[in-house]
Amino acid sequence: MTTQSNTPAGWYPDPHGAAQTLRYWDGTQWTEHTNPAQQAAGQVPPQQPAAHIPPQPQGPDAKVQRQVQKQAGVQGGGSGGGTLFTEPVLVVNQKAKLIELTNEYKVMDQNGRDLGSVTQVGQSALKKILRFVSSLDQFMTHKLEIRDAYGQPQLLLTRPAKIFKSRVIVSRPDGAPIGEIVQKNMIGKINFAMMVNGQQVGAIKAENWRAWNFAIVDHADNEVARITKTWEGLAKTLFTTADNYVLQIHYQLPEPLLSLVVATALTVDTALKQDARGWG
Repeated sequence: MTTQSNTPAGWYPDPHGAAQTLRYWDGTQWTEHTNPAQQAAGQVPPQQPAAHIPPQPQGPDAKVQRQVQKQAGVQGGGSGGGTLFTEPVLVVNQKAKLIELTNEYKVMDQNGRDLGSVTQVGQSALKKILRFVSSLDQFMTHKLEIRDAYGQPQLLLTRPAKIFKSRVIVSRPDGAPIGEIVQKNMIGKINFAMMVNGQQVGAIKAENWRAWNFAIVDHADNEVARITKTWEGLAKTLFTTADNYVLQIHYQLPEPLLSLVVATALTVDTALKQDARGWG
């Protein structure tokens, strides 16, 4: 397995042993991008350009570290594999806008390294107009796409049109279903169930009626992760609707629970914040 930091970025034989497969090395670590071994190792496949490598901070971002350690109370720990599904801490900051017509989020690790983004997709001009002039859009279907640091889709979240309780369908980019996150109640501390093939594999439990902080538990009610809302600053609080969250995953989780837990950091905000603007 190539581990030298001076190895140039490029396509190399898969270190995990997959036959006739190349995996992309970004210069510091292996990525999730693979291609059939149709050319010499170290060369970018001719049928597609090299993946865009996003610029990363030279060192830890003090502002993000303060958000994680001081505001969320999460002490810095060991880093994960540098992806949305391997880092123990995900920092989810919504893009601040004076007029919010689409939901957009930036996802980082605990040191401010860019891990990906979340963008609302499939939004028509009519929905944007309704969102601008009223809160009726909260009852319509919403779709969010979770992308990695290279802009590649990883998960698709679909919240179908609803009247009262929210339901979010989580699937792979190719449409393969993973599970659902279903709102269980409307009064008191909001709870969501994580469902896979009709079976509950976990739950998301608000710790207060304002639904700012959530405990995420598995099927046996053991806490496996936690979502903590962090203060976005006075200017954002007064003039925008942006929300910031820290997701702490206590240990590496199996699939499909892991994908559902990662999705919750975005789903909770979408479901509850949409409701907060209207009757739900």
